[in-house]
Order: sequence, then C-alpha cells, then structure tokens
Amino acid sequence: MREYGIIRAMNNEFLVFDHVTKRFGALTAVNDVSLSIKKGEFFSLLGPSGCGKTTLLRMLGGFERPDSGRIYLEGKDITDLPPDQRRIHTVFQNYALFPTMTIWDNIAFSLKLAKKPKSEMEDMVDSILEMIQMTDHAWKYPSQLSGGQKQRVAIARALVDRPQVLLLDEPLAALDLKLRQHMLLELDTIHDQVGITFMYVTHDQGEAMSLSDRIAVINLGKIEQLDVPAKIYEAPKSRFVASFIGDTNFFTGEIISVDGDYCTIKTEGFPMIKAYNDKNLAIGQRVDLSVRPEKIRVTHKPPHPEQGAGINVFPAKVQDIVYQGVYTKFWIKSQELRIAAIKPHSRFLLDEEAITWNDDVFVWWHPDDGYMVEVI
Repeated sequence: MREYGIIRAMNNEFLVFDHVTKRFGALTAVNDVSLSIKKGEFFSLLGPSGCGKTTLLRMLGGFERPDSGRIYLEGKDITDLPPDQRRIHTVFQNYALFPTMTIWDNIAFSLKLAKKPKSEMEDMVDSILEMIQMTDHAWKYPSQLSGGQKQRVAIARALVDRPQVLLLDEPLAALDLKLRQHMLLELDTIHDQVGITFMYVTHDQGEAMSLSDRIAVINLGKIEQLDVPAKIYEAPKSRFVASFIGDTNFFTGEIISVDGDYCTIKTEGFPMIKAYNDKNLAIGQRVDLSVRPEKIRVTHKPPHPEQGAGINVFPAKVQDIVYQGVYTKFWIKSQELRIAAIKPHSRFLLDEEAITWNDDVFVWWHPDDGYMVEVI
C-alpha cells in the first residue's frame, strides 16, 4: 500500500481513490486516478462516453477490481471486498425494479434479506415512501408508474437501509427533458434530506453543474479538472474542459506586450486581443484564450468611448442566427474567425433595431471576460 493511501486513510478522509488504474486488454480505461470525496458530498464524474467514469463507479461498487491502486472508505481498504460486503448501493439507468413485486415490497427487499424486524422494516419503508411522496402508490406495481415515479422508487430502494455511498449511473438518461429537469430538483432535495454521499456519473454537463458540490471532469481515463462547478465553468484548466463544459470561443496567439495585469495577444486569423494575464505570461509565449458566448456583446453600433475604454471591439458580419426563446445565438464572422455570441432576452423592445442575417455589427467584450486555458 502506497504511503499516499496510508496518510489519506489516517486523516479519516471519507472516500479515497489512491492511484487507481484499470485496463481492459490494450485499453486503459482509468489511468492512475487519485481523488478524495467528502462525507455527505454530492460528487459528480463528468465526461464523454468511454472516458472511464463508469469504470470508476464500478470499481467503487465492487463490480470491477483495479489492476493497481487502492480504494478506501472511512479509512478502511475496500479494494478486495465483494459488492455485498460494501455498504454501497447503485441506482442504474434502467431502474432494475422487480416487476412482480409491489412498490412497498421492492423497497423492502434489501431489508428482508437482512432479516430486519418486521416493525422496524415497516417504519423504514413507510418513512422513505413519505420522503419521496409515494405513499399513495405503495401497493401499485412498477408497470403502473411513470418513468419519474420508477426513478424515485429505485432511489428509495437504494437508500432505505442508509448505505455509506449511493452510486448513480446516468440515472436520468431514459427520461424526457422536462421530467429530467424535475428529477434534478428531486434528487437534490433527497440528497439534502438523507445526507448520504452521492457519487453521480453523467455525460450531461447541465446535470452535473446543477447538482454537484464538486465535479471531476474526466478525459481518456484521467481527471482533467476537479473543482466546484463555477470554477470549472469560469476558470477551466484545459482546452478540453473549456469546450466540454458549455460553449466557448478559442483564440490562439502570441503575447506581444504586457502592461501590468493585462496583455495583448496577436491572434491567428483575428485582430489583436487584450486579455487579463492571469497566467503571468511573458512576451513571446503562446496561449489559447477562451471567451464564453454570453460574455460577448453584439450591437449595430460600437460601445460609447467612455463605456468602451480598454474593451475589445471588432467589426463583424452576422452569418447565422438561432432563436432559443430565452436567448438568441449568433454566429458572426470577423476576419478569418467564426465567433459564437449569445444575447439574452431579458426584455422585449419593439423599438429596438433587430439584428438579422448579413448585418454589419460590432462584437465586444471586456479583457477580464477571457480566460487563458492552455499555455502552448
């Protein structure tokens, strides 16, 4: 056992992956991953299909064994324990409810296996049915429930005997958009009520951002960034994270001047850009700059000189427009680059001149609204 693992276990960190690697033939699904999760945390593993997030979940649940590294839960090495000896339960995408059992019996199943006293079992099942607001459906069968109701029952069954960790593997993927949005709120409420550590696997950035205390963004078996949602979105550590979490515009170029906290970047196929020099780069260094579409203003006229002092302002032409209800998304060509910008609809003004296709416009943003994601 590595010294790292011993120290983390002695410090009583709740859940620790210590240099864990898992291979399937020539494929390295998880590559030397180390991370720790706090007790009671809602923690998400986020990444594209095949990045290794489900493999991490399965190793924690005991369904896969790492080729190297160790896993600790409350200071105990659980790497070699079979699933039934871990107080870790999983909610799967397909719910896995027993079709011939009532909802009450589905939830009570693990308690019956554990030979809980009848009165205690009844109290536990009735209590969790009330928590998920399914008391009136206790004697129905799964086929009589909606998708959202089935999902709640699956979560209740996994939580009824209070596991140490609840694993959720793409639990909302089978639901339609509105139901998925509703279930996000319910999951958050359930987590707050039970206080159990949730480990959530998803490829949906919106789910992870809205639910999680912290997120590990995974790519090709490695953690690219582990942080709170706001920092992952506003301060991505790599080009992959910036592009995977939401939309962004990338500007690649070389630092040609530095003035205090700011610098000027000579870009490829675009005018020079002023940016906050958060990486303390020197003249001659190359960098990728990320600017989110919602940070970019699109107007027929440039900003007033007083308003526009020090701001990046560029002439451009509108190429495409997509109306999305709460906002409009524009694709605009400026020199050689195609830029995405978002205009929110906070107010509808009939006397405002609408921006339309082929309009000559100005795009502008403050130097603080760009973020350097990678030094090349």
